[in-house]
Amino acid sequence: MRKLLITGAGSFVGEAVQRYLEKWPEEFEIQVVGTRNGQWNEMDFFPYDSVFHVAGLAHADVGKAADAIKTKYYMVNTELAVNIAKKAKAEGVGQFIFMSSTIVYGESAPIGVEKVITKKTPVQASNFYGDSKIQAENGIRRLEDENFHVVILRCPMIYGKEGKGNFTVLERLALKMPLFPKVKNARSMLYVGNLAEFVRLMIENEETGIFWPCNQEWSNTSELVKMIAACHGKKTVLIPGFSWVLKLISHMTGYVNKAFGNMTYEEHLGDYKMNYRLYTLAESIKETEK
Repeated sequence: MRKLLITGAGSFVGEAVQRYLEKWPEEFEIQVVGTRNGQWNEMDFFPYDSVFHVAGLAHADVGKAADAIKTKYYMVNTELAVNIAKKAKAEGVGQFIFMSSTIVYGESAPIGVEKVITKKTPVQASNFYGDSKIQAENGIRRLEDENFHVVILRCPMIYGKEGKGNFTVLERLALKMPLFPKVKNARSMLYVGNLAEFVRLMIENEETGIFWPCNQEWSNTSELVKMIAACHGKKTVLIPGFSWVLKLISHMTGYVNKAFGNMTYEEHLGDYKMNYRLYTLAESIKETEK
């Protein structure tokens, strides 16, 4: 029996992993603790084999954020994560799994520009959100030793049923726009069902190190919108010739490159010694939209 503590109540990822692991009640005992108001600091970590830290502030419009907002990001994404890791180590937990992000490599490349992440790609934050994740990684990894294994998950955009973020924007567009720009781009993404299996393997194999879990296939934004619409019985016609218009608009707003920019993990970077990709891209979209 492996005992897992998930730090971060109400998390989309945390709840998905919890539901998944509860399919094996004889193998996993799971508890969730909130991180607000110091709830985590009031409990004993000693009984747990692993801590899965999912609490954090997600990516928002950080371009013109006030200093108070920046401070909050570092308090939650960096200081809280490191302090929970320190407590876990001090109280005998053997493994700490940290949810990092592809944001540690900066923003997506603009339309028409390729960006492929490899193991040798240096971390280089383009804003304080990315830097808060990098600083958390560094602080947590300094705690690692032979008795305290640290797992860093540098995940691309995570999506799934009841998820939030950029994927929900695509869902709304898919249901409202029968015509959509046909743009050639590529992005790495991660279905939450595949992530849940990856976390299970990290725990069972007592892993340590940096990992890049992602779907097997890269995604194209235009085709993704078309797939989502089809799940709801709607037809989307992709119209070519809009790339130059979107490039012009991208100089006025960053949302264009968020939707149509490029950022992928190199082929096989996300591979693991055991298969965790239980769903193809098409299957995951159907699971998300059904």
